[in-house]
Amino acid sequence: MDRESLQLAPYAMRSEHSAGREHPESPHPYRSAFQRDRDRITHCAAFRRLSHKTQVFTGELGDYHRSRLTHTLEVSSVARTMARALSLNEDLVEALALLHDIGHPPFGHAGEDVLNERLAGLGGFNHNAQALRIVERLEIRYPRFPGLNLSQKVLEGQRRRATKHEAAGADALQPPLEVQVVDAADSIAYDAHDADDALELGLLTLDDLNEIPLWRDAAERVADRFDGLTNHELRRAVIHELIDTAVSNMVKLAQTRIDEFQLASIDDVRSSPPLLNPPAPVAERKRELQAFLFQRVYRHPEVLTQREITNTELGRLFDHYLANPQLLPTFFERIAGEEGLPRAVADWVSSHTDRSAREAYQQL
Repeated sequence: MDRESLQLAPYAMRSEHSAGREHPESPHPYRSAFQRDRDRITHCAAFRRLSHKTQVFTGELGDYHRSRLTHTLEVSSVARTMARALSLNEDLVEALALLHDIGHPPFGHAGEDVLNERLAGLGGFNHNAQALRIVERLEIRYPRFPGLNLSQKVLEGQRRRATKHEAAGADALQPPLEVQVVDAADSIAYDAHDADDALELGLLTLDDLNEIPLWRDAAERVADRFDGLTNHELRRAVIHELIDTAVSNMVKLAQTRIDEFQLASIDDVRSSPPLLNPPAPVAERKRELQAFLFQRVYRHPEVLTQREITNTELGRLFDHYLANPQLLPTFFERIAGEEGLPRAVADWVSSHTDRSAREAYQQL
């Protein structure tokens, strides 16, 4: 497209590189392939359900903390900012960001662990792989084919997330820079926002977080610019500082490496080292914050108590449908016939929101 030729860097992914769709479609008169992908994801049922799926904190812990939907929108916001600064394809970045968590079951990672245990020896359950199942098979939006018929480049980006450990290695080709940007934005968003949610819920204090160098340095920069902030104002300012600094550093790092490796094409990106891996000192500070959050927040007694409750409920719900397959909707009965009952039950249960899963459990 002319607009892309004018605005995108030579190493950015263009619509003409979308590699088509499994089911051929005529080009849209005024929307690029990646714009159509973004819109299809936004309008699908699985995306809407993210508004009632929890990110980390399950149960009756209030309504301030992030849902899967708000986290997804925050990742999309951060990723678009980085993409524009690097002259990447923002439509592709937005589609990848909106898709990246669409495969999550109810009750956050706790729910994913339950389904993975129930499918042990049968391929397991992974939310990244489930996202592909949703957009390739489970969503029924069009009369001529299953799924959303997304472009191959968007599917490739999500498939990379689902197989990232298999794809790792010194000789592995790197994904497009748009995919790397979404991964970086995801990490930036959840580090800052999980800390924010934990503070709001009273699981942490500002003094607790000041033990962590990454947070403490951001708090000191805020204090240098503003006097007399209340704790609430300070918290918001530090969260903003963490995100803004991380995004700025990532953009600078990417641009430095783009110049260093003289990237002039998508092939150059694929054959280069990872462009958005933070330097060792920065990576270590991120690991310190993540380890702190794991011990003090994700393993907090109140969080673990809620996790145990939801694990029990979701596990029993799965077992009930497994023992009573006639209760499955007709669509999932067909999946059971083609791929086995456990996979069909996992597809059905994972499509629930926290609320609908709890209501189904209470009706047993």
